[in-house]
Amino acid sequence: MKLDPFVVEVIRHGLSAAAEEMSLVMTRSARSPLLREAGDLSSAITDGHGGLVGQGRDIPIHLGAMAYTIPELLKVMPRDHLNDGDVVIYNVGALGGNHLNDVKVVRPVFVDGEIVAFAVSLAHWPDIGGTWPGSYFAKAIDTFQEALRIPPVLIATAAGLNAPIVQLLKANVRDAESCEGDLLAQIAATKAGEKRIAELCREHGKAIFMAAQSRLHDLSEIEMREALRGLPDGVYEGEDHLDDGSEDNAPARIHVKITIRGDEATFDLSGSCDRVSNFCNTTPFMARSAVAYAARIMSGRDMQQNAGALRPLTIITRPGSILEPGWTASVAAGNHETSMRIVDAIFRAMQDIIPERLSAGGATTAGVLFFAEPRPNGSWKMLYEVHGGGEGARHDRAGASATRVHLSNTSNTPVEVIEANYAIRLEQQAIRRNSGGAGAHRGGDGSVRTYRILAPSMHLTTCIERMVIGPWGMQGGQSGKACRISLVRQGANVAIDGKSNLVLQQDDLVTIEMCGGGGYGAAAAR
Repeated sequence: MKLDPFVVEVIRHGLSAAAEEMSLVMTRSARSPLLREAGDLSSAITDGHGGLVGQGRDIPIHLGAMAYTIPELLKVMPRDHLNDGDVVIYNVGALGGNHLNDVKVVRPVFVDGEIVAFAVSLAHWPDIGGTWPGSYFAKAIDTFQEALRIPPVLIATAAGLNAPIVQLLKANVRDAESCEGDLLAQIAATKAGEKRIAELCREHGKAIFMAAQSRLHDLSEIEMREALRGLPDGVYEGEDHLDDGSEDNAPARIHVKITIRGDEATFDLSGSCDRVSNFCNTTPFMARSAVAYAARIMSGRDMQQNAGALRPLTIITRPGSILEPGWTASVAAGNHETSMRIVDAIFRAMQDIIPERLSAGGATTAGVLFFAEPRPNGSWKMLYEVHGGGEGARHDRAGASATRVHLSNTSNTPVEVIEANYAIRLEQQAIRRNSGGAGAHRGGDGSVRTYRILAPSMHLTTCIERMVIGPWGMQGGQSGKACRISLVRQGANVAIDGKSNLVLQQDDLVTIEMCGGGGYGAAAAR
């Protein structure tokens, strides 16, 4: 079929707009502050066979994994088993998954009796059961200790909600009301996506719509191959480290060997360390997502990320490693910590090849503080806080301060929202001055936030990297200062590890100081 390129472009923007509207529906109707304020959610549109074709301006680590979500789902729930009005929910890692808190709600979109697309809503649920409130258990020996595992199941059909499944979910989470509200928001988001996809089919015709999706894959493949041809052939190696978790709790190595030959590239991550002893393992889909993001940065092009852009890339992980630990491994922190180390390792491999396209090391950690406040009725209030740090400097400018970098794209929860909803008082919110690394261009500074506990007790989870190894400098720039977390109890300092679970007391003071970004170039050249 001959396609008008202008129509293809209109459909491309229509798909992106549909995904954006899905995310807007989520933020306006979700119940958890993590979703409606911080925006820890993502939306995507795939073609009828699961190839990613449209996404919101959401969280890169989510969106990269969505390129694998539907193809893996269809292996266990084939297309001919789905009906108009069906909505599927699941979170298991083996199906193109992230960590278990990231719950996917998927709606097949039917037009004239045929599936033409899937609308996918991914949201981080603040709690999904497991050993510890918030479902981040630092000492989890396997994923069964982390959270409730949901295989693909129909959460709704044309007849309405599947009430027994909703009740099953509510019975296994610590804040059932918020869980139900967030779930209904996800279902509504996929309905909004379905509506916009149906409109595109009516406006342009179903056949043209489906052909345009295929063409979008081809265009992204062409663009990625052209970008790879612009890079010098060769083999490039780089590595970075998680703070701990390897043998004898030593730093855990993430290693990449990049081979570029013509219009193809291989990213071999098999040299990374073995499965680690804490919750920083991750799924191979997260590894692929991180590589897809880094490849886009390497390309120097603002190309649309879809299934076609992945065709020229070969991504290798090793069974038994931190990046392919098996489907029973604990993986809660791998989503936003280990995946970031992959990006850093790739950037370090390429820093002398394309320095003008890359930045020095930044706050490649979510800086998670998770507060869980028990209610008198036995349920819990959940506050999942992520913190921005310093961006790494670039060849032409200093790094930004108190921001998110690379795979994260969330916001902090406003002070007013926290103090109105939780027994917490924010006593400080500031820039951590001079925490960025020196250089011809300085790294950005981190942020500082201090929480005063007002409840009789509160559970705290920390999930913070860059506590030991600060963000790296580039081309002679200095490293940024590492993260730091402190607890003051009755005037005495109490040590807190970057990956821990503990119970706080009334009047405890918790302060997180986020890392600064690495500098770029020798300071003498400034």
